[in-house]
Amino acid sequence: MSAASKPSAERQAYYDRIALQCMTPLWESLSRLVPETPEPQTVPAIWRYAELRDLLMESGEVISALEAVRRVLILENPGIPGQSSITSNLYAGLQLILPGEIAPSHRHTQLALRFIVEGKSAWTAVDGERLSMAPGDYIITPSWTWHDHGNAEDGEPVVWLDGLDAPLILQLDAGFREDLPEMEQPVRHTDGYSFMRHGYNMAPVRHKATKADSPILKYPYERSREALYKLHRMGDLDTWDGVKLRYVNPATGGYPMGTIAPFLQLLPKGFKGKPYRTTEGTVFCVAEGRGTARIGKETFAFHPHDIFAAPSWQPISFESPDEDVVLFSFSNLPVLDMAGLWREERQ
Repeated sequence: MSAASKPSAERQAYYDRIALQCMTPLWESLSRLVPETPEPQTVPAIWRYAELRDLLMESGEVISALEAVRRVLILENPGIPGQSSITSNLYAGLQLILPGEIAPSHRHTQLALRFIVEGKSAWTAVDGERLSMAPGDYIITPSWTWHDHGNAEDGEPVVWLDGLDAPLILQLDAGFREDLPEMEQPVRHTDGYSFMRHGYNMAPVRHKATKADSPILKYPYERSREALYKLHRMGDLDTWDGVKLRYVNPATGGYPMGTIAPFLQLLPKGFKGKPYRTTEGTVFCVAEGRGTARIGKETFAFHPHDIFAAPSWQPISFESPDEDVVLFSFSNLPVLDMAGLWREERQ
């Protein structure tokens, strides 16, 4: 009898006895613990912004930013409901801040990214630098740095995509948080300070990279988008990815943050990409354009601001038949890289 079949009464009685000592037989769970290929519980999924925007705005009537601390609607993968996860170890949510509001300052060991979806009147302060927000900007909040958010009194509703490594930190039992007694942290630098110091292929003469986090806190969309389009005009087009770049830590050439890798890619009009798959769990957000994503056995037609998730080792391909598409994405690639677990297969 194989270990996968139902155990005999005698064997089950043995299992019951060892269970009293908090033990279980490996041979009954070996195929689950060491599968032949990845078997993620998460599934391909899409969140259509046009369908959920009204619900997001309604949250502004349900609770204030101060009471909520962070007014966010979590995007939960339907394969693992109740886990506050969009992939196996990544969190994603849509945060809303209304005119005149402040989301109070705190810090935590979980690192975070912001990808601005709509609105231009808000700001976030990170480690003493106040950063303005505009659609498409990529902003980082390194681990254990103070951060608070605000919106101008005469502003507009502002929405951004939050991405955190919170599920991973929870699994590692390494989560800590601290609230600042004041609503806002002291601001030492105005918007653009970190970019001026590190964003032009230059650095302060005595700067030394002492941690994995990028010294640049905001990567403006207009500059990143310009790079994609210029590379495309120069003929730089990959059959699978279109034109795809990763954001980098300019001090090290590595990832901007230790556990999450962010990317921006252009799928030019008429693009029909070949399928590929990797061991990453990836979250995509549509910055511009309309197209189609095939993930595993699912096909999603996407529009601006839609968000979709691709589990590990599921074939992915893109098409943009009618217009240019720009996709922002983030994944757990740095963790896989560090452990030597990243694998890719291109068809």
